[in-house]
Formats: sequence, C-alpha cells, structure tokens
Amino acid sequence: MNTKRQVILITDGDEYAKQAIESIAKKIGGRCISQSGGNPSLLTGEEIVEMIKKARSDPVIVMFDDSGFIGEGKGEQSLQYVANHEDINVLGVVAVASNTHDREWTKVDVCIDRNGNLTPYGVDKFGEPEFELQRINGDTVYSLDQLNVPIIVGVGDIGKMGKIDHYLNGAPITMKAVELILERSGFYDGSRFDKGTNS
Repeated sequence: MNTKRQVILITDGDEYAKQAIESIAKKIGGRCISQSGGNPSLLTGEEIVEMIKKARSDPVIVMFDDSGFIGEGKGEQSLQYVANHEDINVLGVVAVASNTHDREWTKVDVCIDRNGNLTPYGVDKFGEPEFELQRINGDTVYSLDQLNVPIIVGVGDIGKMGKIDHYLNGAPITMKAVELILERSGFYDGSRFDKGTNS
C-alpha cells in the first residue's frame, strides 16, 4: 500500500532557517530535508520528492528559497512540483516574510508575530505586524495562491527576528507555526512536542 508522506513546506532556506528547522524537526519527531536548504535552493522537485520518500518518519519539513529572485524562481518551481505530487500530502505552509514590498506577496490564513501572537494582519521580516489583512510580502511566495493547501501561516524571517527566533532559543515563533499546522491538520494535538524524540 502506497501511503502519502505528510509534509510541511517552508519558504526559506538560508543557514539560519536551516538550523531552526532541523531543531524543530527533531523536537516533533519528524524529519527535515536539510539538502533542500540553500540560498537559493538547488535541488529539483523530483530530487526532493525522492528524499521525502526515503525519510524515516513524518512529518517531513522541506525548505524552498529563491534568494530574492522575482517571479517564479527555481525554489518555487520545486515547491510547486512537491506540493502537487500524488505521493505527497501537504499539511501546511510556513510563508516567510522579506522586504520585497510590492513585488511578491501571498494571502495567508493567519500570521504569528515576533511575540508569538496570532494575528490576522501580515508581518514583516522582523515579525512586526503590518497593516494589510492576511497578506505578506516574501521572496518565495509567488505561487502559493495557486496551491491547494489546508493552511498558510505567515511569519518573519526564520531563525532571526532580532534573535528571538534563533535556533539556540528553540526557534519559538517558527515552532509555533509548525505546531499550528500540525494541530489544524489533525496530524497530532501537541502531546508529542518537546519530547526530543526523532524516531
């Protein structure tokens, strides 16, 4: 029986984001496709799907980064391929804000600001709330509106936000976004969080 892999997509992939996502995957007992990181991402969608299929446990967290390329860059092409693959079930997307105002933006269902508060307003790269409802600007968000995913959570720059989200602090803002996706999807209710299991 071919069971779909349960995947969370992240629209960031620099070293700070990679460290944060790796630590979060360990906490929730999932896997991070570390090679999907990079600024920009270099793996093709086909390569990423093969790595997801070989991951030892779900959820599998995958990073995509266009490194500021305007329009549909390589990271977004890979993201679309993964999100639409028949063997992949996308639990949700963490959409990461940047300072590409009036260029690339996406609708989001909810944002989490730098203080860990849920807000219907967009946030900037520092995690500060903005003035537009359910919208963020980012580097790798150009095609998110075209995807059929259950939830898109907007956050500031992963692993940064004035060191608030640094992985040595447990990346609390990104962790909250991942928790929200897992809870909303019904994957699990949070009882397994922070156990440090990585089975």
